[in-house]
Amino acid sequence: MIFGKIEYLNLLPFHVFMKRYVSSSQALHSMNYKKGVPSKINKDFLARRVDSAFISSVKVKSTKGVKLGIIARKEVLSVLVIPSKNSKDDNESATSNVLAKVLGVKGEVIIGDKALKYYLSNDDYIDLAKLWEEKYNLPFVFALLSTHNHYEAIDKLSKSFLKKPIKIPRYILNKASKNTGIKPNDVLNYLNYISYNFDKKAQRGYIKFLKCLSKLK
Repeated sequence: MIFGKIEYLNLLPFHVFMKRYVSSSQALHSMNYKKGVPSKINKDFLARRVDSAFISSVKVKSTKGVKLGIIARKEVLSVLVIPSKNSKDDNESATSNVLAKVLGVKGEVIIGDKALKYYLSNDDYIDLAKLWEEKYNLPFVFALLSTHNHYEAIDKLSKSFLKKPIKIPRYILNKASKNTGIKPNDVLNYLNYISYNFDKKAQRGYIKFLKCLSKLK
C-alpha cells in the first residue's frame, strides 16, 4: 500500500501511531509513503498514485466505512484567514479555501503549521473552524481517511488508533518543534484542539458543509 503522508502537526499523533502499528501488521508490512501537502495528496489519490490518505473534505467521493478524520470541535488554530479587502487562497489547501467562501470571509487563507505559527504571534486573524461552530453549532471536518481498495486494513487501523490517546515521545516532539519552529508545549496545546473521531456529530457537520457547498455552486 502507498499511503499519502501529510506532515502537518495536526497528524503527528497519527504518524506516531502508524510507525508502531505498521511494524506489527502483516497487512501493512510493505507500506510505502508518498509525502505532500493536502492539495498535492488529493491529486495523487484521485490519480491513484496513492492508495490511502487523509483526503480534503471537498474531494472525498464516499464516506462509506470512514471512521477517522481531521476534525475541529470548536477553534482549530491552524486554519485562519488574515482579513483584507482582497481574498487569496492557500495553494496547499482545498477544503479551507472553500470554507472561507462558504462563510463569506474575505482575506488571505493560511493553513497548517505556518498558520499555527501566525496564530501564536498575531491577533489579526479569523479562525474558520471557530466561526463555523459559532454559526452552526457543529464540528468542522477538514479531511477524511480514504482508501481505494484497502478497506479492511484501513478499518482495522482506524479502530486501533481510536482505542486510546497516543503519547508522543519527547524526541519526536522535539524534532517536530525544531522542524516547525514551534515550541513543544505549544505543539501539545495545539493538538488538544484536533479530533480524529468521525462520530455522528462530526458526520452531521460534514453533511452540513456539503449542503452549504452545493448552495455556493
